[in-house]
Amino acid sequence: MMQASTHLVRGNFGIEISKRRVFPCFGEVKQRSLTLNRNFCIRSGSTCSGSRSGDVSMGAGLVRAKNGIEIAVRPSVKTRSIKAQASGGDIEDLIPINPQAKSSGAVLPFVGVACLGAMLFGYHLGVVNGALEYLSKDLGIPENTVMQGWIVSTLLAGATVGSFTGGTLADKFGRTRTFQLDAIPLIIGAFLTATAQTVQTMIIGRFLAGIGIGISSAIVPLYISEISPTEIRGALGSINQLFICIGILAALVAGLPLAGNPLWWRTMFGVAIVPAILLAVGMAFSPESPRWLFQQGKIPEAEKAIRTLYGKERVAEVMYELRTAGQGSTEQEAGWFDLFSSRYWKVVSVGAALFLFQQLAGINAVVYYSTAVFRSAGIASDVAASALVGASNVFGSAIASSLMDRQGRKSLLMTSFSGMAASMLLLSLSFTWKVLAPYSGTLAVVGTVLYVLSFSLGAGPVPALLLPEIFASRIRAKAVALSLGTHWISNFVIGLYFLSVVNKFGISSVYLGFAGVCALAVLYIAGNVVETKGRSLEEIELALNPTT
Repeated sequence: MMQASTHLVRGNFGIEISKRRVFPCFGEVKQRSLTLNRNFCIRSGSTCSGSRSGDVSMGAGLVRAKNGIEIAVRPSVKTRSIKAQASGGDIEDLIPINPQAKSSGAVLPFVGVACLGAMLFGYHLGVVNGALEYLSKDLGIPENTVMQGWIVSTLLAGATVGSFTGGTLADKFGRTRTFQLDAIPLIIGAFLTATAQTVQTMIIGRFLAGIGIGISSAIVPLYISEISPTEIRGALGSINQLFICIGILAALVAGLPLAGNPLWWRTMFGVAIVPAILLAVGMAFSPESPRWLFQQGKIPEAEKAIRTLYGKERVAEVMYELRTAGQGSTEQEAGWFDLFSSRYWKVVSVGAALFLFQQLAGINAVVYYSTAVFRSAGIASDVAASALVGASNVFGSAIASSLMDRQGRKSLLMTSFSGMAASMLLLSLSFTWKVLAPYSGTLAVVGTVLYVLSFSLGAGPVPALLLPEIFASRIRAKAVALSLGTHWISNFVIGLYFLSVVNKFGISSVYLGFAGVCALAVLYIAGNVVETKGRSLEEIELALNPTT
């Protein structure tokens, strides 16, 4: 009965055939969904058998039958077909053979430590916003807008270098060791910017800090996705964006004393040393990614990490997932040129495109120059208006964390970019319609806040969460790094030329352009992005890269 995966079983048996996988299943089978009250999965090759009997929940481990066949006993589950787009463009329905187990709160402290890198990412991005005017006077460049632009954008140039470096370091040394190495440029960069007496020293410090946050931007979402339980991976992954927003908000709030103490900007840059040290120390006590350890052949270390993260009762189950994903593949880690092969390019291009849309939609232009934009709109309190933007970002990111595993990544992305397009259109009209001129200041704030809220619901958190999910394990670190390289390059260009473009074309035209980019993003996402909620990284890898 179980000898051939294509054998038709009579009576109460059903058969589920996808384009590449066949699952003979005991019980009632539907094309789109399959509900089992108890699921026993006996695996030998690609065959599967289940039985119906009382209600129990997902999870449990693996036991060995006397004949050597692996028997998986998984309590309580609604098992459903997965509609996934393979790397070749085909649509296939897959029944997830390894549902999620009960989540463990043991991962939360380690996610928190990793998110110190995300907080520093946001802090270094935002700290220059309020401090730029004061540090320019202190360093003797109050009228030199070109040098001011370089102080802003050098951070982004360093981040571009760091994002590419981070992928290679994460593959070679592991995730936790890379975090510790990352602390070095973060600490040195913060120290140099806080003590700079010349523009050259300030630029070097910003570049080093940029390398640090570039590495963080690559490995924080990577590490979180690889240690998080499937059923809460979306919520934990979106915490990365939440901490970026907290960092930006902290930088804006840190600028409040500047009006009374013009030299306060040095303290603003210097305090970034503290979380960088805490990141290095915390990672010394954090477990390495079990997936990376497994790929390196360090099986005992992988099992130890799984025990720390999920408890000893889940070691067999998680190790089974890792072995299942690795069956039939003895390939080495991918090189950079492998990312551009026909096998991987389609999924890699989706990751790069999401970050390109994210930046070309104008978010960092809003963050970097919100003070100047509000001032031009007649808002008296620059710092307060910018702090309102930061608070909106944090609030929206907190909402996104609660929705990520319920609404799904794709729907949040489309809703987010649609809201951003509408907000940018409102901003553009507020500066051009004469009838709205008396309210332009208020509309500038309202439109900006609505834009930031929309961004933080999807366009902000989802790309960094989605990328480690859709990339195969052998390309994951480098593909994330490449996508983030796209992020930082576009970020650098916008930071360097945004004010010049505004001066040439006007703020209304620029905002209208951002609205158009957001509309294009909605169309692209609808046709190219797949849903990943509720699926383990191994399930996603098998669906999108069936030949790995």
